[in-house]
Amino acid sequence: MPATDNGRIVITGLGAVTPVGNDVTTFWRRMKAGDSGAGPITAFDTEAFNVKIACEVRDFDPTEWLAGKAARRIARSTHFAVASAKQAVAHAGLAIDPAVAHRHGVAFNTGGGGASSMESGTRRLVARGPRKANPFLVTDVMPNAVSCLISIELGVTGPTTTSTMACASGNYALLEAYRLLRSGEVDAVIAGGTEAAITPLIVATFSRLQALSTRNDDPPAASRPFDADRDGFVFGEGAAAFVVETERHAEKRGAHVYAEVRGGAVTADAHHLTAPRPDGAGAAAAMTRALESSNTDPGEVDAVFAHGTATPLGDVAETLAIKAAIGDRAKDVAVAATKSQVGHMLGAAGAVSALAAVKTIEEGTICPTINLEQPDPQCDLDYVPNRARAHPTGVALVNAFGFGGQNVVVVLADAN
Repeated sequence: MPATDNGRIVITGLGAVTPVGNDVTTFWRRMKAGDSGAGPITAFDTEAFNVKIACEVRDFDPTEWLAGKAARRIARSTHFAVASAKQAVAHAGLAIDPAVAHRHGVAFNTGGGGASSMESGTRRLVARGPRKANPFLVTDVMPNAVSCLISIELGVTGPTTTSTMACASGNYALLEAYRLLRSGEVDAVIAGGTEAAITPLIVATFSRLQALSTRNDDPPAASRPFDADRDGFVFGEGAAAFVVETERHAEKRGAHVYAEVRGGAVTADAHHLTAPRPDGAGAAAAMTRALESSNTDPGEVDAVFAHGTATPLGDVAETLAIKAAIGDRAKDVAVAATKSQVGHMLGAAGAVSALAAVKTIEEGTICPTINLEQPDPQCDLDYVPNRARAHPTGVALVNAFGFGGQNVVVVLADAN
């Protein structure tokens, strides 16, 4: 898409609630250190469960971000969304004047919304009957609550959207923001992804799908993207947020720019509801179209922030996709799998990977793919094994591939 009179689309604020830290500074310090957020599940009793581990957000107090009834009545995923969004707005130094609040938007996405509240609400109905049903359940579980409450809390009256694209949701929020800003409809967008679905039913369901790691005796070593000994993903939860605005708007208010959003693309596998195309064709098409739409040559790419779930099929398909999209240089490009440290955060996963990409662009240091001890022979790229390293990055691709075969790739770049 050609540039507008308002210049490039840039990121000026960051926020995070994750299994390795509830602010961006802590998150990035622990990511660079190669820390794992995995541990025994504390959200419910796992005695009868085959899977007993997850990457949970710890030491999070919603009352630090929401007052009274709002803190009590809304889902955990919405708590995370509001907290990360408020962090990002403060980080950007963005003051939302009511007179121009319509020139601001929210694009905050989720995979399951308030799925945890639906589960607990159903248990309450069965146990106590219809007269004791939670009267706030509808607004608690609706996916768009995550963006609507952000707009209420911050006074944003412009476009406020939530898209649900499973595990590609968080990445797509950045692309939605990019498109809103390119259209000229708004000057700034609060964008991100959130998820909180570590519940008995959801964990049991994914376990039955054989999608989750059962390495219960060693949680920090359980998430092993691209490793020959991988056995599935580790569930995660959390949120990441960004303030995205036009370059002109950022310049007018003297904002610091952390990265440019050059563009992106969305494709569909048209293959299967849970499994990726084995040849990675849909993912490769998303990467190729993202580069083309942003006028970025494959030779410019310095890093790929992989979807990298640690599933047997997914990691091989993504490796093939990276090779197809980048070509002969693929083995020279650093490929980082954030899920090795924070688990699979579903609707927040792409946003967290994008956050890591922005920090890499800013600092020139890339976080590692931990637990990569015995690389799968079919996964033969540079996955930054086990230790962070200096890696000046001008252009990064952020991959996110969701159930149903939805593929979203965003191109981020150094704005200097």
